[in-house]
Amino acid sequence: MSLLSKAYIPFKGYYSSPFCRWQGSLANENAIVLGAKTANRWFKNRKIDPTIIDYLYYGVTIAQHHLFYSHTWAAAMVVDGAKNISALMVNQACTTSTTCIYLAATNIELGAYQTGYALMSDRCSNGPHTVWPNPLGPGGEVESENWMMDNFNRDPWAGFKMIQTAENVAKNIGTTKEECDAVTLRRYQQYLDSLANDRAFQKRYMFPVEVRVGRNETKLVELDEGIIPCTAEGLAKLASVEPGGVHSYGSQTHPADGNCGFIVTTREKAKELSADPKIEIQIISYGFSRAKKGYMAEAPVPASEMALRDAGITVKDLKAVKTHSPFVVNDIYMSKMMGMDVYWMNNYGNSMIYGHPQGPTAGRLIAELIEEIVMLGGGYGLWAGCAAGDTGAAMVLKIG
Repeated sequence: MSLLSKAYIPFKGYYSSPFCRWQGSLANENAIVLGAKTANRWFKNRKIDPTIIDYLYYGVTIAQHHLFYSHTWAAAMVVDGAKNISALMVNQACTTSTTCIYLAATNIELGAYQTGYALMSDRCSNGPHTVWPNPLGPGGEVESENWMMDNFNRDPWAGFKMIQTAENVAKNIGTTKEECDAVTLRRYQQYLDSLANDRAFQKRYMFPVEVRVGRNETKLVELDEGIIPCTAEGLAKLASVEPGGVHSYGSQTHPADGNCGFIVTTREKAKELSADPKIEIQIISYGFSRAKKGYMAEAPVPASEMALRDAGITVKDLKAVKTHSPFVVNDIYMSKMMGMDVYWMNNYGNSMIYGHPQGPTAGRLIAELIEEIVMLGGGYGLWAGCAAGDTGAAMVLKIG
């Protein structure tokens, strides 16, 4: 059921927190608790009763304390225990947000319930170190796994580091470091546009998080943390990470912490909850894919082609495109394969610049996509991104 007709998102029925580079202001917060409490504060701020939620999808990819209960625990905290809400935990790496939103949308389509909520939160900071029993190994000594770095540095199926999968694609299409640096600089300049006029664009969807700074003291985190300024000269001076490669540390994303949330409901309920009932946000279609082994950056293209085909539109019909591109070659490849202008995509920046908390990354991009198209007067928008294991996802929305 890729094509949908009954699932809507209320205008302003979503938020994203700022994203903070790992080991920053959100580093010591349990992502489950912080995500749920931020969502609860957001509902109160919007004067929406959270008990409208019939079912909650909780997206998380990095283990937190009490992960076993994460979905039901988060659901209870979102509504302050005022209603017993069933929930499901979802982990699809970098495309988790999109999948949570789509799962809610399919249940709206089927009439299973009236209102779903997609809540996504992650903390790359202070990732867990797991010890696994190995009774048949030498001396029965345990095996260990660092959740973050070990998985960044080796896909157990394909055998590559994530950056090596990007380099595989770059080599295939003949991308140069100079091209990568030029597109990276454009993404940074686009991000600066989101900060113009006292962050006017970011304030359209961003909601602050409240964190502890002492036993009896809290602070609001209202701004992205850890953005590194880019210049053409600075990018040119950065060496490639992989020998013979085209990606420097400047042309790839950085791990981050953050959360986001989306109400997904019927057309009638969306109008009721909308900040402007004249603006409709319809979830049209969803695409998924898996590229060949070790070519993760290629995966968003077939996913996008599927979503566009099912929606009955082409690239020429799109008002805006937002992508999760952990490596700049993602956008370069997609633009070449789909006939897009790589400098037109990702207005107001994307995850390559402001960071990648994993679970909520696509959600922030979708919120930005919606707001950009509203500003443009409506039309179709495409979100697309890759995820660990050479997979990809895409979603088409219509704003009118």
